[in-house]
Amino acid sequence: MNWFVNDRFGMFVHWGAYSLAARHEWVKTREKLTDAQYQPYVDHFSPDLYDPVAWARTAKAAGMRYVVLTTKHHDGFCLWDSDLTDYKASRDLVEPFVAACRAEGLKVGFYHSLIDWHHPEFPVDGTHPQRDVRPLPERDISVYRRYLHGQVKELLTRYGTVDYLFFDFSYAGRSDFWGGKGPEDWGSKELLAMVRELQPGILVNDRLGIPGDFVTPEQYQPSAPMPGLWEACQTLNGSWGYDRDNLDYKSADLLVKMLVDGVSKGGNLLLNVGPDGRGRIDPRATALLADIGGWMDLHERSIRGCGPAEYPAPPDCRYTRRGDRLYLHLFSWPLRHVHLPGLAGKVRYTQLLNDASEIRFVSTDPDQEAQNTRMGGQAPGTLTLELPVQRPDVLVPVVELFLE
Repeated sequence: MNWFVNDRFGMFVHWGAYSLAARHEWVKTREKLTDAQYQPYVDHFSPDLYDPVAWARTAKAAGMRYVVLTTKHHDGFCLWDSDLTDYKASRDLVEPFVAACRAEGLKVGFYHSLIDWHHPEFPVDGTHPQRDVRPLPERDISVYRRYLHGQVKELLTRYGTVDYLFFDFSYAGRSDFWGGKGPEDWGSKELLAMVRELQPGILVNDRLGIPGDFVTPEQYQPSAPMPGLWEACQTLNGSWGYDRDNLDYKSADLLVKMLVDGVSKGGNLLLNVGPDGRGRIDPRATALLADIGGWMDLHERSIRGCGPAEYPAPPDCRYTRRGDRLYLHLFSWPLRHVHLPGLAGKVRYTQLLNDASEIRFVSTDPDQEAQNTRMGGQAPGTLTLELPVQRPDVLVPVVELFLE
């Protein structure tokens, strides 16, 4: 698990036939489309601009160190040349993706949906596009379970080392979906055992409904560290698949703050892009990733290999730490001073990380009275940094503290 904890930042890629609809990856069930109504997206999925090398280089330039591709989403459409179905792309799109990632030194990850709205033996439930059709058709999930296991076996035996596997998702007992399915339906224990046998070094998430290697909070930032390894799964604009008319993009500084916030709590960030039907990452997404990459070029060492610090951070700030380096991320820029509890006598040097310019620091007598331009004393053990008035022109300023 060392690479996962060290790398901290990865790219999620949601891509498939739904990219042609361009209105969310759940379009089939949101609009209750039949297989026939959905078929035009499958028939016309011909991504002539698909360039996985460009994807991998975009991810690497953004500071990401692993990429996770949707091999099959809930619609059942496969991006590789599966022997078990004809419901697939006209050519294997996974193989060049894997090759491109490896060429750029990126870890390879696969997403695979446990749900399948196309398979004839996947029982209709509250997630299914045909959930309102009556009578419900009789279906045998054991047949689908063999298909699920067979497809996972294909993915883990055709492409060499696979570093990461993201299953999605178990929903037994959920009140928002009737007929939900869980570990017994997927054969999760047997499936996970097969995964471990085929790829002994792989990391697997928690969505089989049984414990995995890491947990996956989605579309929210945990308010505190989560148990064990965890990774926040986040979108740029609220949609995972290409959503042409969704303009609710997060700002680059907010995305960097989300990354920092996660690392400060011991977590990773898996940030999603949704390429369009021709295989191109949206220019709005590439621009945001380029901005994040510019920040990472200067501040990577406050993220990579870092984790939580034991010191309480000042208001609207986050700490990360790696060895004897403590990193103070200033989400807002204060006037001249920032006070760091518990650090007096523990720091030998401080600097802005973006340009290595010195930041001076003092420890004031707790009994010192404020008078005119003289600042009053701070609580015992407090270290005070003396900041410039002008905020550095970076998305999130960082002060690097060298600990004694």
